[in-house]
Amino acid sequence: MIDDLLRKLRAGFDGGRTRPIAWRREQLAAVKELVAGNEKTWLEALREDLGKSTYEAFGAEIGYVAKEADFARRHLARWMRPRKVATPLIAQPGTSYIVPEPRGVVLIIGAWNYPLQLTMAPLIAAIAAGNAAIVKPSEVAAATSAQLAELLPEYLDAECFAVVEGGVPETSALLEQRFDHILYTGGERVARIVMSAAAKHLTPITLELGGKSPCYVDREVDLDVAASRIAWGKFMNAGQTCIAPDYVLVHRAVARELTQALGRRIREFYGDDPAASGDYPRIINERHFDRLTALLDGQSIVHGGRHDRTTRYVEPTLVREPDPQSPLMQEEIFGPILPIVTVDDAEAAIHFIRERPQPLALYAFASERDVQDRIVDRVSAGSVCVNDTMMFMAAPGLPFGGVGASGMGRYSGWFGFETMSHMKAVMRRGTRLDPDLRYPPYTERKLRVLRWLS
Repeated sequence: MIDDLLRKLRAGFDGGRTRPIAWRREQLAAVKELVAGNEKTWLEALREDLGKSTYEAFGAEIGYVAKEADFARRHLARWMRPRKVATPLIAQPGTSYIVPEPRGVVLIIGAWNYPLQLTMAPLIAAIAAGNAAIVKPSEVAAATSAQLAELLPEYLDAECFAVVEGGVPETSALLEQRFDHILYTGGERVARIVMSAAAKHLTPITLELGGKSPCYVDREVDLDVAASRIAWGKFMNAGQTCIAPDYVLVHRAVARELTQALGRRIREFYGDDPAASGDYPRIINERHFDRLTALLDGQSIVHGGRHDRTTRYVEPTLVREPDPQSPLMQEEIFGPILPIVTVDDAEAAIHFIRERPQPLALYAFASERDVQDRIVDRVSAGSVCVNDTMMFMAAPGLPFGGVGASGMGRYSGWFGFETMSHMKAVMRRGTRLDPDLRYPPYTERKLRVLRWLS
């Protein structure tokens, strides 16, 4: 079945169907209509899968995808245009330029935590670059996966796009095939499997992973604003966000005040009983619930901590001074638990972060430009946000991607187009002039001219 499907999509691509700008714009408009025109359907699916509120589902999923499709459609002509580059004197007369061309048939393996956004945003990049694609939504977010399988073929060109649902067997069967690019969003363990499968065909890959994204809070900051922005970034989607602040490093002079401010913000956001709040999501399944509650064993909880397995509810929770060697500080949390660790100053925070794998995101709250610059300059991360959390995702002109263990490759806007394209180098030369400088036999005169030209 997958063999036949892939042959069909490759035939559509090989026939040139995906190359015209008009086709690409049409498909991008269809993506927008697919998400915006079925808003109620997506809201219901996302609430069923993760308990997402209408606000979060629209802002981080439906509206985000529609905006990304619009952005690509508006800029597509410029992105597709060949870019002229300098031609050296030795190659004159001639013209050199770079031509973006589609890679071919792309495999997109989505994630369950933002099951619409993290499936459709990479697809937008694939469409803009002129590729065909197979989309594999996460089976963990079953309701959203089912709606994608039903609706996507109704809106997009069935000769070039398809959805394959399922779990490990279906994903394994897909990875046995030869694709022209693979984009996977998820965890490190599966990423190794994807890399290994891609290596068999020498297929280029993009891996969007995660890791423990740190957040440093300096002593000279507005703690109320910092607490609001940290709590928002951490507890959106019940912490099931790859770029959520994983832990806080706070200057010891303001550690107590920040902890209290975070507790106040949690109560203001979700009430005294977040379980009753319509704005607070649920953990995706019981396996992840059990993993999260196990992380709390032996920890010093200063806020929250309540949980209910039957409803997959874990309360927004603050943990004080966890053991750096505990699983809470060694594993990506991916849930509504926020460890708070005190440090002496920004230098200590930088040292703490640099001792660990490079994160997908880095956050720093500091009023002094010197402190901000030191953190930005000396700590490697996929993305950095100063005095806020997660808001870099609102800028389509910024790339999104990891570094080191947090991923490889990037997408969003132009960077997605670039990732899904082969940037083909082209030089055009005439034949009317053909000096013998480069042809044997080589003489001292030719060598002197070559040295001058070089």
